[in-house]
Amino acid sequence: MNSILLAFAALDPRLALHCRALSLRRHEVPVRIGVHAFERQAPQRMWFDVDLCVPLAQAAAAHDDIAHTLDYDFIRAVIAQVVGDQHHELQETLCDRIATQLLANPAVQAVRVATRKPDVYPDSASIGVERVALKPCQSLGKNQL
Repeated sequence: MNSILLAFAALDPRLALHCRALSLRRHEVPVRIGVHAFERQAPQRMWFDVDLCVPLAQAAAAHDDIAHTLDYDFIRAVIAQVVGDQHHELQETLCDRIATQLLANPAVQAVRVATRKPDVYPDSASIGVERVALKPCQSLGKNQL
C-alpha cells in the first residue's frame, strides 16, 4: 500500500510524523475545459484527487467532533469555486489554481492535486496532470507542526 504521508515526507520528514493526510478521491465535476473545438461544446467530466497534510493539532482525533478538524467540504468548495462557470484552457492551470487555494488555508501544510479527463480519447481511460505543493520551509516551524 502506498502512503501519501510517506510521499510528503520526501519533501519534509516532519510531515509524516506531525501531520494527518486527508484525501478526496475521484470527485467528479462537470468542467468547461479544453483547447480543442470538440471540448468547447459542453462541459466535460473531470475527476479530482486531492491529498492534504494537516498538522495533528488541527486534525485531532482526541475529539470526535468535526469542529476540531478540517472538513472535506472545504476541499469540495475550493474545487467548485475555482472551477466556476468559466472556460478553462488547460488542466495544468486549473490544477495549479486549486492547489494554490487549498494551500492558502492556514491548516494545510502540503497538498497534492490530480485532475483527470476521462472522456477525451476513445482509446485512453483518461488524461491528466498532477501538482504537489508545500508551504515554504520557514512556515513549518516547531510550533506549527
